Amino acid sequence: MDRTAAVAEARDATSSTPANPAAPAAARHRWKVLAAGVAANASFSAIFSGIPVTSVVLRADYQLSNAQLGLALGLLSLGVALGELPWGILTDRLGDRKVLLTGLLGTVAALWLLVLFALPGQGATTFRWLCAGLMLAGLLGGSVNGSSGRAVMGWFHDGERGLAMSIRQTAVPLGGGIGALLLPSLAAHAGFGAVYGALIAGCLASVWLTLLWLREPPPSAPPQQTIRQERAATPALRNATVWRLALGTGLLCAPQVALISFGGIFLHDFSHAGLVLISAVMTVVQVGAAVSRIASGRWTDRRGNRRGFLRGCALLSAGLFALLGGLAFSGATLVPLALSLAVAGIAVSAWHGVAYTELAVQAGPAQIGTALGLGNSCVFTVFFLTAQAVPPLLQWRGWAAVWLAMALVALAVWPLFPPPEKP
Repeated sequence: MDRTAAVAEARDATSSTPANPAAPAAARHRWKVLAAGVAANASFSAIFSGIPVTSVVLRADYQLSNAQLGLALGLLSLGVALGELPWGILTDRLGDRKVLLTGLLGTVAALWLLVLFALPGQGATTFRWLCAGLMLAGLLGGSVNGSSGRAVMGWFHDGERGLAMSIRQTAVPLGGGIGALLLPSLAAHAGFGAVYGALIAGCLASVWLTLLWLREPPPSAPPQQTIRQERAATPALRNATVWRLALGTGLLCAPQVALISFGGIFLHDFSHAGLVLISAVMTVVQVGAAVSRIASGRWTDRRGNRRGFLRGCALLSAGLFALLGGLAFSGATLVPLALSLAVAGIAVSAWHGVAYTELAVQAGPAQIGTALGLGNSCVFTVFFLTAQAVPPLLQWRGWAAVWLAMALVALAVWPLFPPPEKP
C-alpha cells in the first residue's frame, strides 16, 4: 500500500465515525467486543505471566531446583506454543465465540486439576502433576489470543486497529500486573490452592463476558473490506512477510520472558530484595507496559509507521538489556538494578499490539486467526526455550551473561522485521 495513502486512510479512520454509519448500535458494540477480548486475555495472562512472578514462593513450596522451576514454567509456555496455530486455524473456520469459550472452559478444567493433584506436599507425583497441569492450561488457554484478535480486527477500522489491538494487548501486562500484585502474597499466606482458585474465578468471569458480548461483526461492516484483498491471495503460511513478522515477534519476546520469569529471582538472589519490593518492581513493569502499548498503538495509527516502530523497539531493547547486563557485571547496588530492570521490562513490552496489527493486516481478513496463531506459536516457543536457556546461562557466567544474551537476541530481531514500505 502507498505509505501516503495508508497514513491518510489511518487518519480518516481514527475519527469517531462508526464502523457502520447505518448501525450506531453496532459501532458502540465494538467496544464491548474489545472489552470481552481484554478480559479473556487478562484472565489468561494472569496465569502465564502471574504464576512465574510467584517463582520465589513456588520454588520454596514445591522444593524445586532452578532447572525444575524453569521446566515447569517453560511447559506452560510450550503448551501455548503447541496450541496456538491449531486454535488460530479453528478460529478462521468456526468463529471467535466458539473457540474462545472452549478454550476458557478448558483452562478452568486444567486449573482444577492443579487444585486436586498438584498442591505442595501431595506426594511424590506432585511435580509431574504441576508440569502436566501447567502445560494443559497453556494448551487450552492459548485459544484466547487468536480468537480475540480476530474479533477485534473484524470490528475496527484499519486506522483504529493499532489502537484497538494495543488496548487488547494491554490485557497481557494488565493480567500480569494483577498477578504480580496479588499472587506472590496469596501464595505465601494462603497457599497455591488459593492462587489457582483466584485464576479460575478470573477465567469464569471472562466466560460470562464472552457469552454476553462476543459475536461476529455485521457482514456489511467496512472493517472487513479495508484490508487489501490481494493479501488474501497468498496463504498466510506461505507469505514471507508474515513469517518474518511472526519470527521477529517471537524472538523479541525472549528478553521479555526472561525478565518476567526470572527478574524476581534476580532481584532476590543478586541484590537480596524482599518480596514486597520484587512485587512492586514487577507491577511497575506490567503497568508501564500497558500504558506504553496503548500509546504506541495510537502513535503508529496516526503516522502509519508500524514497521519502523518495531525495528526501533528491537534496537532500544537491545541497548537497555546490554545496560542491565553491564550493571550486573559491575556489581551495581539494588536501586540502579531495580530501575534498569523496570525500564527494560517496559521497553521490551511496548510493541506487541503494533506487531500483531501488522501481522494481521499482512495476512488478510480471511486468515487473521491463522496468522495470529502462527505469531503466538513463535512467541510461546521462544517463551519455552528461554525458560530452559536461562538456568544454564546463569550457572555458566551469572546474571550478566543472562541479560547480555537477551540483548544479543533483541539485536538479531532488527533485520527480521521488514523495513518500512517505500512511499
